[in-house]
Amino acid sequence: MFSKVPKTPDFPGMELGVLAFWQEKDIKARSMARNAGRQKFTFYEGPPTANGMPHPGHVLTRVMKDIFLRYRAMCGFDVLRKAGWDTHGLPVEIEVEKEIAAEMGLSDAEREEMGGKQLIEKYGVAKFINKCRESVFRYEGEWRKMTDRVGFWCDMDDPYVTCHNSYIESVWWILKRYWDEGLLYKGHKIVPHCPSCDTALSSHEVAQGYKDAEDPSVFVRCPAKGRDNTSFLVWTTTPWTLISNTALCFSPDYDYVTVKNGDEFLILAEGRLAALFGDNLPEIVDRRKGRDFEGMEYAPPFSFVETDKKAWYCILGDFVTLDDGTGIVHIAPAFGEDDYNLGKKHDLPFLQPVDTNGRFTPEVTPWAGKFVKDADPSIIENLRERGLLFHSATYKHAYPFCWRCDSPLIYYARSSWFIKTTAYKDTLLKVNNEINWVPEHIRSGRMGDFLENNVDWAVSRDRYWGTPLNIWACEQCGEKECHDSAASLKQRAAVWPWKDDADIDLHKPWIDEITFRCPACGGTMKRTPEVIDCWLDSGAMPVAQWHYPHENKDKFEALFPADYITEAIDQTRGWFYSLMALNAFLFGKSPFKTCLVLGHVLDKNGAKMSKSKGNVVDPTAAFEKYGADAFRWYFYRENNPWLPTRFFEEAMFDVQKSMFLTLWNVYSFFVIYANIDGFDPREHTAPANQRDPNDRWVLSRLHRLLGDIASGLDSFAIMAPARSVELFLEDLSNWYVRRCRPRFWKAEKDADKWAAYATLYECLTTLCRALAPFTPFLSETLYGNLVRSVDPDAPDSVHLCDFPAADASLISGELERAVASVRDIANQGRSLRSARRRRVRQPLAVMKLKIPAGPARDALVPFLPMLQDELNVREIVFAESFDDLMAVTLKPNFKTLGKKLGKHNKTLQDKISQDTKAILDALAAGGAFTLDTPDGPIQLAEADFLKEFTPDPDWAVGETVALDLRLNDELVSAGLAREIVHRIQNIRKDLDLDYQARIIVALAGDPRLMAVAGEHAEYIKAETLCIALECGAALDAEAVTIDGMILTAAVTPVAD
Repeated sequence: MFSKVPKTPDFPGMELGVLAFWQEKDIKARSMARNAGRQKFTFYEGPPTANGMPHPGHVLTRVMKDIFLRYRAMCGFDVLRKAGWDTHGLPVEIEVEKEIAAEMGLSDAEREEMGGKQLIEKYGVAKFINKCRESVFRYEGEWRKMTDRVGFWCDMDDPYVTCHNSYIESVWWILKRYWDEGLLYKGHKIVPHCPSCDTALSSHEVAQGYKDAEDPSVFVRCPAKGRDNTSFLVWTTTPWTLISNTALCFSPDYDYVTVKNGDEFLILAEGRLAALFGDNLPEIVDRRKGRDFEGMEYAPPFSFVETDKKAWYCILGDFVTLDDGTGIVHIAPAFGEDDYNLGKKHDLPFLQPVDTNGRFTPEVTPWAGKFVKDADPSIIENLRERGLLFHSATYKHAYPFCWRCDSPLIYYARSSWFIKTTAYKDTLLKVNNEINWVPEHIRSGRMGDFLENNVDWAVSRDRYWGTPLNIWACEQCGEKECHDSAASLKQRAAVWPWKDDADIDLHKPWIDEITFRCPACGGTMKRTPEVIDCWLDSGAMPVAQWHYPHENKDKFEALFPADYITEAIDQTRGWFYSLMALNAFLFGKSPFKTCLVLGHVLDKNGAKMSKSKGNVVDPTAAFEKYGADAFRWYFYRENNPWLPTRFFEEAMFDVQKSMFLTLWNVYSFFVIYANIDGFDPREHTAPANQRDPNDRWVLSRLHRLLGDIASGLDSFAIMAPARSVELFLEDLSNWYVRRCRPRFWKAEKDADKWAAYATLYECLTTLCRALAPFTPFLSETLYGNLVRSVDPDAPDSVHLCDFPAADASLISGELERAVASVRDIANQGRSLRSARRRRVRQPLAVMKLKIPAGPARDALVPFLPMLQDELNVREIVFAESFDDLMAVTLKPNFKTLGKKLGKHNKTLQDKISQDTKAILDALAAGGAFTLDTPDGPIQLAEADFLKEFTPDPDWAVGETVALDLRLNDELVSAGLAREIVHRIQNIRKDLDLDYQARIIVALAGDPRLMAVAGEHAEYIKAETLCIALECGAALDAEAVTIDGMILTAAVTPVAD
C-alpha cells in the first residue's frame, strides 16, 4: 500500500529527487498557473545583482519570500512571482574595472593610481559596457541553482532586467514626469562623493555605508589680527579641509571667553572650558557674546590658494553647538553643507583645491596628488611645527563609506542632477503611514526618521554603466529637452546610430551619438553625459517590469500595488525608499501594502559574515549536508525574521534532529504498521465524534494548529506558527503515538484500531499540506507516499493542493485542557518515581489523585486507563486530601507564646514528644488545647504551634499525585518481567530486526529471574514477538545485571 520508509532518511538526497519530480511533472509552472483569473496576490521581487555568488543573506530573503507566496497560492490566489535582475551601477563597474585592469596587465596599485575613469576611457567605453553586460549574468546559473535548490518558486524565465531597453524607457518616462513637473533639476551643492568611484551618491546610499572609524581630532590656533599673542581656538576632525578655510563661525548668543593659557591668550566658548581643560581651568580675562566677534579678522592656517574675495573673518551661524569642539566652527564652503550655505550667504571665496578623486591639486604644493585623508598626519605635523597645533588626538565616530567600494566618502561641492523629493515630503510621510510595516516600529523609526529628514535625491552619476539621463541640452543657448522613449528620440534625431531597431542599445556610448537641432536657436543639442542612480532603476520596477506606460497598461493596473515585499533592513534606505519615493510621486500611494523587514544573517558568535573574516557559511554546502528544508525551517523558527539571526552548521543539525527526525519517525511508524495491518484510508474510516478521546484530542490539536498557522501567515508572522508546529509534533509523537501504540499493535483488527490509523493518517496528510509552504520538499515526499499512492485522482503534488482549513467543530478546549491535566499528572508521577528511585517499569499498586469532585475530575475519567499504563500503576483513586498520608510534627511557636508559657516551656516540649496526637485531636475538635502544669492549666491556641508535614515513608506524595511505593512479590515479579522484555527488545534493536520478525529467545542467569521468566512467559513472548522461550541453559552471550541479578539473553531470528 505505502512504499517502505528508510529508517535513516537522507534528506538532501530526497530533496534532489523531489526537484527532479517537479521538473518532470512541470509542477512549478502548473502551480503558478492553476489559479489564473482568480483574486490576485502580487509580489514584487527586489532585484539582486547576479555578478556575485549568493550568500546566506540572499538565501534568507528567498525563503522569506517563498513561504508567503506558496501559502497564498494554496489559499487560491493568483500569485505574481516575476523575478528580476538589477544590472546597472557601481557594483558591476567595480568588478569589471578589476577584470580589465588584469587584462591590461596592471597591478592593483597601478589601477588605483590611474583611477577608474581613466582606466575605462583607455580601455574603451563601448568595450567596457559590453563587459558589464556580460558580467551581470556571469553567476546567473549559480543564482538559478540556489533559487531552485532552496525551493523558491519564481518566474526566472521571464524576469525584468534593468538594462533592457524596455525597462530603460519606463525609467525615462518617470524622469520625464519629474521634468514636466519641474522637479528634476541641475544644481551645485555639497553632495556625498566617492573619490574612488568618482561620482556623487544619494543620501539613502550614504545611509547604508556608515561604519565606526577613527579620525584625527585636532584643536588649532587661528591668530586674531590686531590682538597680540591671541588666537581663536577651533576644532576639526578633517584637518585636510583647513587648507580651504575661509571663515570662523560663532553662535551669536553663546558666551565666549578669552583665557590666559601660559604666555598666550585663547578665545573659545565658555561652555567648552571644562571639556578642554578639566579641573585646571585657566584665568578668564574677557567674556562677551558671540555676536561681538562678527567681522573680526584672523590669520588662516594655510594660504596655498589665492582668494578673489574677502576671507578669513568671523561670521555667525545658528548650527554651532556646545556638544563638542570649542564653540567656534571653521568654515570651508567647498566641503560641508552648512559651510556651503554660509559661503553663499556671506559671499565667501570658494576654495576647492581637491579633484574629484579626492586628491590635492598642484597649488597645494606639499601634498599635491595625495589623497586628502592620507595627507592628514602630515598636515597635523605641519601645524605642530608652525606652533598652530594646540592639541591632537583621535576621535572614534560613525563615518560614511561607499556602500559598494568601501572607500571613505568626502562631502564635496559639485554640479549634479537632483529630484526634488522635498517638494512632496508630506505625500511620502502619508504613504509611509499607510504601509503595513512588519515590524511596526519601522514606520515611525528607521523609515519615518529618514523621511522626516528627507533631502533632494542626487540622482545623477558620473559613470558609464547605467540608465542614461534622458536630457539633451543645447550647446549654444542651454535649451533642454527630456525624452521618454527611443521612438521619441528617433523623431527628433539628426544622427541615429542604429540601422535596425533590433540593434538599438540605449546605453553609453551609443546614446551619446544622438544629436538634434535646437528648436530655440538652431544649435546642436547633445545628451548630458550622466547616468542615473541604480537605486532609481530598482525603484522603478513596478512600472518598468511591464514597460508601462508604453504598453501593458491593463496588466500594470491589475498588479499595482504589490501585496507583499520583503528584503533586509538596510533596504529601508535603499529599495524600499526608492520604491516609495518614485511611486508616491507618480501615483500618490505606496507601491506595496505590506513590507516584511528582515534582520541580517550573522555567524555563530553574532559577528557579521565576511569573506575576509572567513566566517561565511556556504549555503550550497549546508544544503548538501542537511537539506534546504532544514535551512528554511531554522530561519522560520529561530526568531522573528526582523531580528538578526545567527547561522551556523550545528544549528542545521539541531533542526534536523528535533523537527525533521521527529516527524519522520511518526511517518515511518505509521507506514510500517499500516502496511503490516493492511490499512486502507479509503475503506477504514471513522466519524470524528465516534473516535477514542485520544483521537478527538489530537484532531482538536491539529485543527487548532491549522488556525494558528493560517492566522500567523495571514498577518505575515512566521516564528509563532513554526513553533506551534513543533509543539504539535511533540504532542503527536511523544503523547498520541506513544500512548496509542497498543491500539496499533494489538492483534484485533477492530474499529478502534482502524480509528487510530485513520486519525494518524489524517494528522500526517493534513500536516504535510500545512507544512508545504514551510518545508516544500519533505511535504512533497510525505504527500507522494501517503496520498498519491492510494488516490490516483489526487493532485500530482502537494503544491497543487489547497491549504487545509481548520474545522472549528473538531476543536475542543475542554478536551485539550483535560489531556494537558493528564500529562501534567504523568509528569508529576514520573518525577515522584525518579525522586524515590522507583523506575517506571516497576508496577505500583495505587496512585491517588487529589482533585476535587466536579468537571475537572469528570474530564479525567476517560483517560484513567491511559494514566495507569503511563505510570504503570494498578489502580487510581481520587482523594479530597492527602492528610492521611502525612505525619505531622509539632513545635512550639515561641513568637506567639511569649510570656504565656513562662517556666513551663519544657512541660510543653515533653507533652508534644509524648502525645502529639492528643494535642492535634484537641485542636481539631475545639481549636484549643489545655496544657496542665503545676501552676494550673494554660490555654493554647492553634497559632501557638508550628506544624511540619512529612509524607508517610511508604508513599511518594506530591501536590496532586501520591504513589504507593509498597511492593509485594507479585508486583516485584511483574517489574522484573518488564526488565527482561526491555533487555530482549534492546537486542532486537541491535540486530536491526524487522518489526514483524519473529524470534526465539533463550534466557539464563539468576534462578529468581528464570522463575519470573517462566511465570510471565506469555507476556514476554507477546511483547517481543517470540515464538519460543527457553530458560536455564548456559549461553554464550553478553550478561546484564537487573537489581543485582545476572541475566543472559540470546535472540535468534526465525527464518521467513
